[in-house]
Amino acid sequence: MAKFGLGRDLNDLQNEIGVAPDISILAGTERVVVRQIPLAQIDVNPDQPRKTFTESDLADLAASIREKGVLTPILLRTVKNRPNMYEIVAGERRYRASKMAGLAEIPAIIKNLADDNAMEIALIENVQRENLNPIEEAAAYVNLMNKCKYTMDDVSRLIGKSESYIRNLIRLNALPASVKKMVERGEISASHARAIAVADDPEKLAQEIVAGGLSVADTEKKVKRATRAPRARAYNDKSMNESEINDMTKRIGHALMSRVKITERRGGAGQIVISFTTRAHLTEIVDKITGKK
Repeated sequence: MAKFGLGRDLNDLQNEIGVAPDISILAGTERVVVRQIPLAQIDVNPDQPRKTFTESDLADLAASIREKGVLTPILLRTVKNRPNMYEIVAGERRYRASKMAGLAEIPAIIKNLADDNAMEIALIENVQRENLNPIEEAAAYVNLMNKCKYTMDDVSRLIGKSESYIRNLIRLNALPASVKKMVERGEISASHARAIAVADDPEKLAQEIVAGGLSVADTEKKVKRATRAPRARAYNDKSMNESEINDMTKRIGHALMSRVKITERRGGAGQIVISFTTRAHLTEIVDKITGKK
């Protein structure tokens, strides 16, 4: 299935309801209509990136909904093999608050979305609205990569953030549950957590950070002196050695009759830079890569 079939129909949506809901992207080409959907016919999305909903925030929103109603429709998708049932793609907080407020129905836009498109929309909506804590954001990226077979480059283009940002954040996913909770509660920062993620005993280091009020710089110094986790060493050991890179560079350069540079970053990602001298040379390279005769 093609990735990033998104970003269409926003004009249609605005013409239909006046103001677009606070979702960033819709998929598909059909027109959308706002409908009142019974809350009993709605299920939450198991792949929803946001996992934390505080009771106080929901209570505040519920009070506003009782007074003014739900001003922004939620986004739902149909559920396979379950007629008249829908799954939340974006707007779970409004759904929960509406239940708390005692509503029977909620305004919604219903779309037919594949799993990967639904995950994309849910992730983008939460990331762009800054609804996710670092642990939720890291888990959402890993989930998207695992379930939709996305690369870091795919996720980078999808959310508009650098690969290094995503790579650093994903490191948090390997932390013990106790340390993740400390990040979620704000006891240690995401920067502290990234620093200790490669250590053999991140839980002990997290406790030392809290007890000693350590800065990120102090934490990084401790990590350098601490034992590295086997997973961290294995992660680094995947890098190719210089002879392997040189061999691949020569093979590609010979095949394309061009100067080639391969750069590998930590974790196995990287880039290939192919140089060309003229437009005709560029055309030859493209023809060779694409197999055009």
